[in-house]
Formats: sequence, C-alpha cells, structure tokens
Amino acid sequence: MSTLLVSQPRYAWLRELGLQEENPGVYNGRWGGGGQVVTTFCPANNEPIARVRQGSLEDYEETVKKAKEAWKVWADIPAPKRGEIVRQIGDALRQKIKVLGSLVSLEMGKIFVEGVGEVQEYVDVCDYAVGLSRMIGGPILPSERPGHALIEQWNPVGLVGIITAFNFPVAVYGWNSAIAMICGNACLWKGAPTTSLVSVAVTKIIAKVLEDNKVPGAICSLVCGGADIGTAMARDERMDLLSFTGSTKVGKQVAVMVQERFGRSLLELGGNNAIIVFEDADLSLVIPSALFAAVGTAGQRCTTARRLFLHESIHDEVVTKLAKAYAQVRIGDPWDSDTLYGPLHTKEAVKMFLDAVEQAKQQGGSVVYGGKVINRPGNYVEPTIVTGLPHNAPIVHTETFAPILYVLKFKEEEEVFAWNNEVKQGLSSSIFTKDLGRIFRWLGPKGSDCGIVNVNIPTSGAEIGGAFGGEKHTGGGRESGSDSWKLYMRRSTCTINYSKDLPLAQGIKFQ
Repeated sequence: MSTLLVSQPRYAWLRELGLQEENPGVYNGRWGGGGQVVTTFCPANNEPIARVRQGSLEDYEETVKKAKEAWKVWADIPAPKRGEIVRQIGDALRQKIKVLGSLVSLEMGKIFVEGVGEVQEYVDVCDYAVGLSRMIGGPILPSERPGHALIEQWNPVGLVGIITAFNFPVAVYGWNSAIAMICGNACLWKGAPTTSLVSVAVTKIIAKVLEDNKVPGAICSLVCGGADIGTAMARDERMDLLSFTGSTKVGKQVAVMVQERFGRSLLELGGNNAIIVFEDADLSLVIPSALFAAVGTAGQRCTTARRLFLHESIHDEVVTKLAKAYAQVRIGDPWDSDTLYGPLHTKEAVKMFLDAVEQAKQQGGSVVYGGKVINRPGNYVEPTIVTGLPHNAPIVHTETFAPILYVLKFKEEEEVFAWNNEVKQGLSSSIFTKDLGRIFRWLGPKGSDCGIVNVNIPTSGAEIGGAFGGEKHTGGGRESGSDSWKLYMRRSTCTINYSKDLPLAQGIKFQ
C-alpha cells in the first residue's frame, strides 16, 4: 500500500482537486513534464503527500513559445471580455475554496482559516480585476499645439513570469496573474518546489475556465521546477516582466540577471517589520495586534512583526501581558479548526529558528517565552519572545523567517522612528498612539520609510485594494491594488496631428 497521504482515505478530498500519486508539473495548454520527480511533505508530520514531475529546461522552452503564441490571441480580446474570464476564474476558486484552503494548510502548514483566507484573497483580486478591466487607461493631455491631441496609450507588456514563495502559494500568484491578465498579458508561473501541489491544483482550476472559454490554456502556463527554471526565466529576454517573491538574497541575484538584459522586474522580498507602542497606546489593541503579527502563520509572513519597540514606561507591563497571551495560543494540526498556530514549513526552518535563538542569547538577549522545539511530530517550535537586546544588535537586524519577537525599549519618538528605519528592509511598520500630531509625523517624510505604514493595527493582514510592497532591500515592487496595474503594462505618449499645419513644440521655427 502507498505511503503517500493522497492515497489514504482520510485525504481522499485531494482527489477533488485532480491530484494523484504522481502529478505532471507543466501546463502550457496540455499537461506534461520531463524533469525531476519531487515529493512534497506535510510540515505538520513530515509525511509525504504526493509527487510532482517537474519541468525540464526543454519543457520551459516549449512553454515560453506556447505562451507567446497564446498572448497573440489574448491581447486581441477586449479588456472587459478578459475581465469576464477572470471573473469566472474567481467563481471557480469560490467553488473550491475550502478544499483548496485545506491543501494550503496541508502542504504549506498554515492554519485552515488562513489557508481559506489566502484563496479568498485571490477571489477578491479577481473581483477587483474585473472592475479594473473597464477602467485602465491613460489621460488625454492638453497639447500646446493647435490641431493636435496628446494622449497616453497603455498596452500589455506581453509575457509575465511569476515566481512565488512557499508562504503564500496561492495569493501572490493571484495578485499578479489576475491583474496581468486583464491588462492583456500571458503568464508563466513557477511556484515554490515545496508547494508544487498547490501550484498544480490552482492551475487545473484556471485551465478549465480557459478551456471552457475556448482560449489557449497557455495564457496561464505553469512550469514547476527549481533554481534552473528560475534562472532561465530571469535571463530570458522573452520574459517581458518578471515578478519575483522570495528572499532578499535570491531577489538580488534575480534583479541583477534581469537588469543585465535591461528587462523589467517586480520584486517582493524580505521584511524586518516593527511595531512601535507609545505610552498613550490602547493596550487592548496592542496585545492582540502584536500576537497576530508575530505569531500568525508561525512567523512566516513577509509582514510578520519581528521587532516590538515599547516605551520604557510600559515595557514591563506589555511584556507580561504578551507572555500571558502567548501561553494561550492553541498549537496543533493546522487543519483543525481550533488551532491558531501550526508548524514551520521545513526542517531547515527549525534549524534557523534554533540558531537565531542561540545568537540572541549570545548577544545579550533573554528568552522570556518559548525558544525551544516542541516535542511532537512535524516542524513545531515555540513562539518566542526575546527581551534585553539593543536596537542595533546583529540578530535584531537579521530577518529570521520564524516566530521570534525582539522586544526593545525606547524613550523618545525621534529615536524610535530612526530605529524603525535603520534596518535594510522597508516593508511594513505600525505605531500605536492616540496623538494626532505623532500619527501624521509617522506618515510624513521623517516618519516610517516603509511601503506599508500603519496606525493602531498590526503590520500584517494587508487589504487587496492598496498597493502591496516595500522599499530598500524589500525590492521596491508593488502588487495588487491602487495603480499597481501600471507595472504590467507599457506606456506610450502619442501626439496626433489632425490639422493641416505642422507647428513644432516650444515654438521652434525650422524653415
């Protein structure tokens, strides 16, 4: 009998997503894959779920060609009609939301409500994209020349490559693909190898919608694979935009490869996010906010709070209350509805957690809660609070993708704003205060230098209507809402002469 979870009666629901013991990991209008066969594991027990046959470089080459051909069809379809197909994708995801959320929980390790919430995020972006498909466009500008029209024309870039990370294996692809599609682009997706089943399952849902609408399936292509596929995408001049979500270290390599060919990249990289709590803060908001931001997804969000700055007058009180809140976090199998905290994604992540805790101790920190591996199957560690470190300790300035919160004291607003900004990343930040002047200083030019600047809410849990992304080593990219759609299009400034004269700009006479 097979040891794979997909073959066990308890996990028969995986078949509803079209998953088998071995699954093809390439889709370009048809399913295939001639690369290495990889097994994905459940982080809650480290048992094998199923196998995926990844794509080879030959598969990648064939898929790019088919995606480019598919783009020719897709770009000719009016944007509102493209929006209608994206709407159908959102509806298809709605119908599978619980079973797909369960797969996210099983393969990534986040709790069930977060898994379902991640699929809901893709659904929400589809809804947003439908409306956007009737709104994208440029202005008509006043021309200084009589009988002339000056307009902006926006066109799709062509083929958008999307490389996503393990921690949001559905939502980040949704942010990119839904917006890219209504803009008129074809997409080629490479998900994280450790969440390949999610990539396959999502693509199966999308592929059926495309096939039902009689448009080429290669509009939403998939090539599962490792660094060889990612490198090929970064270096490929046919990749008109490359969206990369992952670590700052790998993102820097991607950025250089894309820039060497003068390509266009959209980077969503690391975050070393801070919550700042002033003496006038409402602690009934602070405690649950810090708890969710630091412990949610077992500290594996790019927006996870890793630094908690507390005014010295409330430091001890907040630490005591927060430790009590940590002690009440329900730890268990991520698919159980009662669980609030699941495992880390891999065994390697557990080792990184232990190394970081040890470094924090060596640098003068005190572990006031957690700090150890939990004795149970899977990759479970205790959510951890560390106090006593200086704001510029090396470990505090290091992003560890694990549930470790460094609690730091401050005295003055000016110093703590500077400490928020002194790390290399600039993704998310939040203050808790009732002081209106302080709030607007925080939002202003001398306040937070992050892409997400919050007040009286956590650093994590962004809505899809705003642009998501950060500054500095976070990469500078923006995805999802606001005017992020512009990154998936190219702008042309067009001057049209409808007169019988030929006046030159700036009043120049050339005769």
